[in-house]
Amino acid sequence: MSDEELGPLTRLVHGGRRREWRGKLVNVPVERTSTVLFDNLAELRGAYPPRDGSYSYGRNGTATQWALCDALTALEPGAAGTRLFPSGAAAVAMALISVLGPGDELLMVDSAYAPSRFFCEGELKRLGVTTRYYHPLITPEQLRDLVGPHSRALFLESPGSLTFEVQDVPGLAAAAKELGLVTLLDNSCATSLFFPAIARGVDLSITACTKYIGGHSDVMLGAVTASPAAWEALNRAVRQWGTAVSPDDAWLALRGLRTLDVRLRRHEQNALEVGRWLAEQPRVQRVLHPALPSCPGHEHFARDFAGSTGLFAIVLDGTTAARDAFIERLTLFGIGWSWGGYESLASPVDLTGLRSVGQPPEGPTVRLHIGLEDPADLIADLAQALA
Repeated sequence: MSDEELGPLTRLVHGGRRREWRGKLVNVPVERTSTVLFDNLAELRGAYPPRDGSYSYGRNGTATQWALCDALTALEPGAAGTRLFPSGAAAVAMALISVLGPGDELLMVDSAYAPSRFFCEGELKRLGVTTRYYHPLITPEQLRDLVGPHSRALFLESPGSLTFEVQDVPGLAAAAKELGLVTLLDNSCATSLFFPAIARGVDLSITACTKYIGGHSDVMLGAVTASPAAWEALNRAVRQWGTAVSPDDAWLALRGLRTLDVRLRRHEQNALEVGRWLAEQPRVQRVLHPALPSCPGHEHFARDFAGSTGLFAIVLDGTTAARDAFIERLTLFGIGWSWGGYESLASPVDLTGLRSVGQPPEGPTVRLHIGLEDPADLIADLAQALA
């Protein structure tokens, strides 16, 4: 059976485990090298241009990195390939670099991850690329009115960073294709397991593997999976910019990938239990959880997603100082900026300088990542902090 004939859970387990890469071992081993030795000059010359599965030089990967690329590609039916990066932010940056040039305009969702916004306002601006921000809940018809003569690419993030708006990704991707735009999606929150983006019309699906793919808060890694139309440009940019990742980091992500479904299902179950409890608390104005009707764009989530994860936000009734005191009183929630690991986290949401279009939810906001702890214990911790 081909990868695309297998179910997604089977692809999680078997993706990248080619016999020629693992031999008789269950897992592809960690292959560390910088130099590859050849038997003769003909073999050396035949190794270029580099390609996955053919040893050429350490920067171009070994079986460990190829196996992860193979497995991530298998999660995106219709994809041509995947490339790895040292972080999710680096993956966003290189995906944008692969499709934009001087004089181009990028249409960037206003709810994007802050480092993505900073890259647009920093490096892309320096390279002669302009960025125009659009409201995350824009319709395909409104997108057609927004596109200008220099518009080249449409960047989506769904659910959105910090405020969790769910975009109409299939509708916007279809409209973008008609308009000649390349589409990029930061798919870190849902992962390709819950939202296979390439099959929904996206050209470049970006994942911060630091988060749910690794799943254990012990690796920094990003990935971009490309459609056939976008693959060559991405591959060329990666080779020319010389990006590479450690085989040890790739191996950690492979290990995490095998249990992605069972971990995400528990994150989902715990987060929904906690989120529904929070929605009933008098000091909580609003719960911004994509799977709950109170979240902007929930109808798109209900239509398009196979599940939700552990990440959402709450808007409190009170002051910013009270919000901060609430966070600091929590005992089972760590205070930190990441998410996607096994542990629960809480962080304040500050949108200063991070929104240009429309009005995001008002009020002191907290982003929560619900981990794999007993949800009753998390609820008890939240209750004492709210009190």
